[in-house]
Amino acid sequence: MRKLTGHRVNPANDKLTVDVLDEAGDGGACHHYLVSGFDTNTNESGALRLETRRETAMSILFQNGAIPEKGVNGLTQEVLLEEAQRWLHSRTLKRMQRGVEGTLDDNAD
Repeated sequence: MRKLTGHRVNPANDKLTVDVLDEAGDGGACHHYLVSGFDTNTNESGALRLETRRETAMSILFQNGAIPEKGVNGLTQEVLLEEAQRWLHSRTLKRMQRGVEGTLDDNAD
């Protein structure tokens, strides 16, 4: 197991730990990661979805191998990155239109 540290650039990310749980596979990439250092009990949205289950780590498993040969066996990078980027962009544009971007306005989102 090895730890990744490139994400540590701000106080929130500094608290998160990313561990690589597997060796490089098809295509030379690793496919299984564990992110820890958070507590879902302090996240109102997470607590509602998880029905009072407390989580302090999350496993991320990426697609490993060609889909025709291995089937869909994990998350694709495109789904994770493209969808996250779309929602971040949409949220930022709406906040800019309301003049609250860069503030902690409770009604901003």
